[in-house]
Amino acid sequence: MFESKINPLWQSFILAVQEEVKPALGCTEPISLALAAAAAAAELDGTVERIDAWVSPNLMKNGMGVTVPGTGMVGLPIAAALGALGGDAKAGLEVLKDASAKAVADAKAMLAAGHVAVMLQEPCNDILFSRAKVYSGDSWACVTIVGDHTNIVWIETDKGVVFTQADNAQEEEKTSPLGVLSHTSLEEILAFVNAVPFDAIRFILDAARLNGALSQEGLRGSWGLHIGSTLAKQCDRGLLAKDLSTAILIRTSAASDARMGGATLPAMSNSGSGNQGITATVPVMVVAEHVGADDERLARALMLSHLSAIYIHHQLPRLSALCAATTAAMGAAAGMAWLIDGRYDTIAMAISSMIGDVSGMICDGASNSCAMKVSTSASAAWKAVLMALDDTAVTGNEGIVAHNVEQSIANLCSLACRSMQQTDKQIIEIMASKAH
Repeated sequence: MFESKINPLWQSFILAVQEEVKPALGCTEPISLALAAAAAAAELDGTVERIDAWVSPNLMKNGMGVTVPGTGMVGLPIAAALGALGGDAKAGLEVLKDASAKAVADAKAMLAAGHVAVMLQEPCNDILFSRAKVYSGDSWACVTIVGDHTNIVWIETDKGVVFTQADNAQEEEKTSPLGVLSHTSLEEILAFVNAVPFDAIRFILDAARLNGALSQEGLRGSWGLHIGSTLAKQCDRGLLAKDLSTAILIRTSAASDARMGGATLPAMSNSGSGNQGITATVPVMVVAEHVGADDERLARALMLSHLSAIYIHHQLPRLSALCAATTAAMGAAAGMAWLIDGRYDTIAMAISSMIGDVSGMICDGASNSCAMKVSTSASAAWKAVLMALDDTAVTGNEGIVAHNVEQSIANLCSLACRSMQQTDKQIIEIMASKAH
């Protein structure tokens, strides 16, 4: 098999993508709580009658205003209830994919009866934290997820502790695929994309299939803010040009519309986010179609996009005040530039211009308006590519952009890791005040 011919660094790249690019049904923050509830319910013999849940402020922020697929309802309580009553704990981010109409009805009834409580975990030092405690008669089970949307670290029942994750995460991180990726460079990623056997990366075409289907659904239906379908209508009215730039904007927006509006189709996520997966995928697909790329070229471009997005996002907190659609779009810029030009300098210039353009866009929680930010990021990516193709970019003389792209990325990520933490607190405070 081809695996034996691939060097260890390239194998780490492939594993990093396989870890971080996964199907996900529904916004991943409420889905994380749904998974905790489903895993807890799986520990009980009887039907769940009541749920208490606790989440980190960032998870609360991203779960307050987003539609849970198949329910027509927003928020964490319905996610927890449906996870407990109809979720598949073994399905990870697709925990709700087989939830029946009866499970949805039962979940809504549980909410109406006031039997679901979702609270802030205080104090909480974890960016991503979700805990669900479910009750059936005198029995109970509790599951805690920390650090990653599917990372179960603790399972306990009324009979005692069932599972606890070994506390060796820091040592494992150094040798994990993501740990290896974080110590490489965009040049090494590009060398991999150019030379890796096609069969080793063919799997990434699933991202095009899933996110392409979401885009089509977004254009057909009236999901979320229906930005994609609205802009398509404006093309028909002659108010928007029917060109490649508009196609990128419309098709990417439409996928996010469907995603955030509660369509029961999975997205291929990136770094734990469906919108990041959409942003890293759809613009590249559109440009690939425009240039007549075959499956192999599309796969290489998608691999560059997704791997670059992961490389950048791994330098950020899992959730932060920085809208990560912007960093995913930096990956898309790399993929689109590769399809047209293929040179490292063009890719680096495009990413630098992105950092000089959309840096600082805030994340104010997952909601239908995420599609606005996805569309803005995708448009900025294409603009940056067009500039780079003309050998033009934001330079190290301007703002936070440095004279090399690696330092520019580090500068951007340092904002989210440090100074934007206070911004995050203010955003959560504003959103919490609206909920009362």
